[in-house]
Amino acid sequence: MSHHCLLFDRVHYRYPDGCEALRGVTLRLTHGEKAALVGANGTGKSTLLLHAAGLLLPTQGEVAVGGVGLTPRTLPSVRQTVGVVFQNPDNQLFMPTVEEDVAFGPANMGLTPDEIEQRVAAALEAVGASHLRKKSPYRLSGGQKRSVAIATVLSMEPAVLVLDEPTSDLDPRARRQTIELLRRFDHTMLVATHDLEMAAELCPRTIILRDGTVAADGPTTELFRDTALLEACALEQPCSMRR
Repeated sequence: MSHHCLLFDRVHYRYPDGCEALRGVTLRLTHGEKAALVGANGTGKSTLLLHAAGLLLPTQGEVAVGGVGLTPRTLPSVRQTVGVVFQNPDNQLFMPTVEEDVAFGPANMGLTPDEIEQRVAAALEAVGASHLRKKSPYRLSGGQKRSVAIATVLSMEPAVLVLDEPTSDLDPRARRQTIELLRRFDHTMLVATHDLEMAAELCPRTIILRDGTVAADGPTTELFRDTALLEACALEQPCSMRR
């Protein structure tokens, strides 16, 4: 099985306060798929992403990356395979300079200085941020921070990217740049978003969550044309698809 595959098999998750955020979620992403994960607030999107990254373990069921089940023993290898970009870039940027942030992951993998430099240069070039490498992350715009946060993940060379609301709080130009950036990547990608216009443009497949379950899973255009489904899931049809 390709190491780019991501599997959720009847996954349940209950938070310590008793809230059951996921209730039997089953889905599989294959090599190179770009899938959007959409749903109203509180439907389990972020919880599912945290499972994909190994930051949460299922209460019941299985999460597997490349056929390797997610367990405490396999967490280190899975976390090198799956890269996660959080909604708030400030949660990922904490070093004095951009290049130090991007180098942090490779350095902790035990790579040589030359290998680290190659990773940093390649990741920053991929997101169009090479000119920012000596700058402080705290002096960047929202769009620049988002690009650098993605670079910190790419420097780890993950097989799977999971992103939480990658276009939130961006101005129109930065939003467009982020969408074009994500479009260029060949990674298997799972994107949790409220931006259904972006999902329609970027992701051929969409998974709709409702009350911690999969309400629908299929071609994005087909699902977004189903106004009754969207209404039942408290979603609005993208403006670009309205007649």
